[in-house]
Amino acid sequence: MSSSCCGTKKQKLNGNYSAANGYSTSTNNTGRASNGVAEGAQNNHSYYGRGSGNGGGQQPQQQQQQSSSSSSSSSSSSSAAAGYNGYLMNGHGNHLPQQPSMIGSMPEMCFYCFEVLYRELHNLEEPRTPCFTNDPYPLFVTWKIGKDKRLRGCIGTFSAMRLHSGLREYAITSALRDSRFSPITRDEIQRLTVSVSILQGFEEARGYLDWTLGVHGIRIEFYNERGSKRTATYLPQVATEQGWDQTQTIDSLLRKGGYRAQITLDTRRSIKLTRYTSQECQMSYNEYRDLLEKQSHYHGQLCKMQC
Repeated sequence: MSSSCCGTKKQKLNGNYSAANGYSTSTNNTGRASNGVAEGAQNNHSYYGRGSGNGGGQQPQQQQQQSSSSSSSSSSSSSAAAGYNGYLMNGHGNHLPQQPSMIGSMPEMCFYCFEVLYRELHNLEEPRTPCFTNDPYPLFVTWKIGKDKRLRGCIGTFSAMRLHSGLREYAITSALRDSRFSPITRDEIQRLTVSVSILQGFEEARGYLDWTLGVHGIRIEFYNERGSKRTATYLPQVATEQGWDQTQTIDSLLRKGGYRAQITLDTRRSIKLTRYTSQECQMSYNEYRDLLEKQSHYHGQLCKMQC
């Protein structure tokens, strides 16, 4: 299922939540998520930020849980940003043996997302097949703009997708079909930064506090005041970016998922929470162009040698 991952500005935790302000909405049966929360309708072309749902998308998480070891605590250390060849990398959580680090290939994924979007906006043919792994993972693609990196689009999926087709689809979907924003234009591309997040290590938590700030992303299932099942999610970086503690994060996620009644301790305890980790990489347009020029120079030199 799909969800949104990021917000447009910091929320005020006063009980009044605008759909455009945060990282979530509700979900039902699509595989698509926007602004940090899974949501949508029955097809792959639903819009994002206002779905109501029946809690679909659980099966993909169960599949992820089967491929990860069960941990009974959330004692992972806080994530640290690390540089890889100059690109901002974030590893949220410890990577399990079945889920190897992809730090070395993630800059290529960011490059590929820029290639896909640039060619889409200029009506060019699709880029050639990338060289990084095509294994299936849940993923998110986020576009931000300007020096202050304002959110410009963010959509992903909790269903494991082959990375080549998944990144191609969500690079375009998050840029052009996030209903909170107008589609990204040709004039804006030079000011963009792209982030790719690969989600891993899904585990069912023992309670609503059984996760670690800055390490785990969380997905909650709950029943709203009308008795409808809803789901919502935040990526690992959301809470720390907003400056929230765990309870504030849960309350915000409930509101973003459509819960309008008073939030009590019993409300929080009734939540079913799944935690997960992610690997993330960011790349600016200038970095993309630098790589593109280096590739062109390399291929030019290779052609001369072959001739």
